[in-house]
Amino acid sequence: MNIFTDLFTINDVLTSLLITLVVSGTSVLIAILIGIPIGILLAIKQFTGKEKIILISNTLTGLPPTVVGLLVYLALTKTGPLGFFELLFTPQAMIIAQVILILPIIISLTESTVRVSYNKIGDTIVSLGADKKQIMKAIINESRKGINVAILTAFGRAISEVGAVLMVGGGIRYFTRNLTVGILFAVELGEFNLAIILAIILLLFAFCVNIIVTNIQGRRKIWISN
Repeated sequence: MNIFTDLFTINDVLTSLLITLVVSGTSVLIAILIGIPIGILLAIKQFTGKEKIILISNTLTGLPPTVVGLLVYLALTKTGPLGFFELLFTPQAMIIAQVILILPIIISLTESTVRVSYNKIGDTIVSLGADKKQIMKAIINESRKGINVAILTAFGRAISEVGAVLMVGGGIRYFTRNLTVGILFAVELGEFNLAIILAIILLLFAFCVNIIVTNIQGRRKIWISN
């Protein structure tokens, strides 16, 4: 039985997979570059307002996607403050929405795991005469599993997102229709076999990313130990 239709062909599936990879991958990379340093800073530095920032970050991990989508939509619409960039209904708008959703997750989980590692080994390392660079390297090494969990959690949130990316991306065929939006459209068309196939592809994609990150973690562990 042919599961594809004129409205959803094999090219749609492949393009949706590529869009998912590019958009979610870029979103996670941006969130990593911003979130991990902030999380580490919050974990090991003492400054005024630190607890409030941590509280805000923890609260934002539960941001409703539709709220984020609405805020990004209003900001990027022609009459919005960022409308002159003309990013609405583009992959860039989807990336912005996903970064806003997953950045608090990476910050909060990184801060939590680094704080535990710092409290566990920080004083011991200092007493052994380690300099700041050595202290930081040891703490990050101790925290790597927790940081990887933060990355994978953020990635899972990104690739499973529907509401925000549909609102700001529009689900445009061959342009902003990722796998999750494709599943939604397939269900709306009554093409449940196609929806199941797309869901399996999405699960396999997430599984492959998990394996890759885990392997990188193992190789990094060997490299650090050497």
